[in-house]
Amino acid sequence: MGGTKVALRAEHADGTMREAGFRWPPATDRPAHAAADLDLLARQVRELCGGAPAGFAGVGVAMPATLDAAGVVTAWPNRPGWTGADLGGALRGIFGATRVACADDGDLAALAEAHAADRPDLLYLGVGTGVGGGIVLGGRLLPGPSRGSCEIGHLIVDRSGARCDCGRRGCVQSVASGPAVLRRAARARGTEVTFAELAGALADGTGWAADAVREACAALAAAAVGVSELLRPALVVVGGGFADGLPGFTAMVAEEAARLARPGHPPPPVEPARLGGSSSLHGAVLLAKEASQQN
Repeated sequence: MGGTKVALRAEHADGTMREAGFRWPPATDRPAHAAADLDLLARQVRELCGGAPAGFAGVGVAMPATLDAAGVVTAWPNRPGWTGADLGGALRGIFGATRVACADDGDLAALAEAHAADRPDLLYLGVGTGVGGGIVLGGRLLPGPSRGSCEIGHLIVDRSGARCDCGRRGCVQSVASGPAVLRRAARARGTEVTFAELAGALADGTGWAADAVREACAALAAAAVGVSELLRPALVVVGGGFADGLPGFTAMVAEEAARLARPGHPPPPVEPARLGGSSSLHGAVLLAKEASQQN
């Protein structure tokens, strides 16, 4: 579940699978908005399953919102109307007695990428409506499910920078998220810029597009190098739908990270996500499989 769209995947014991996806309506700050979103989610799940979902061994949910222990949303800046929504209760209403597990989308993406790359240590950066991330060391997520998620998007990289959705200034997300890049590109171009226009202009080497994207990549590189100084991951993986759709994005992050290297301490290699823009979805499937073993 993302800030603008949702991806669904059902895997069966015989190896078959079904996938679907849909976009949320525009976000509002009205509580009724969350109820409408959840109704839409329930309809889409039923459509994927050909009726009421039944027979699942486990369900995994990846999402960027902050949840309390009961599954109530305590914060989701990109969809403020969800604050106070009982996601846990809504999911129980959809899936009945099936065990449902929720976790941060960045953490799950990191776990899926570590699994796909067969690497026990990596840092994942996911660029989409926001900036998420996750850290896997020794095959385990940090800081660990009991201690919250890895909020790399809220590392401060510019104390006098733009205001982030969280209310602070200069977070990575305020510089490198998809909406932040599009706003910066629009200011440079002098008119609104769509994602398709940005991708095309970047491929053509147009200055305003390259500058807007490079600033985002520089912020991501600063975050990656800072984390690397503390934890020494063997690999940095860049994913998310926004990054995945822009030519040369990961290479630009790698270039900016190389600029920040200090003598004797090169940054880890930077590679694109093996699972493209679907890392969180695959992580949710891994979580579902784990949940199924606990039934």
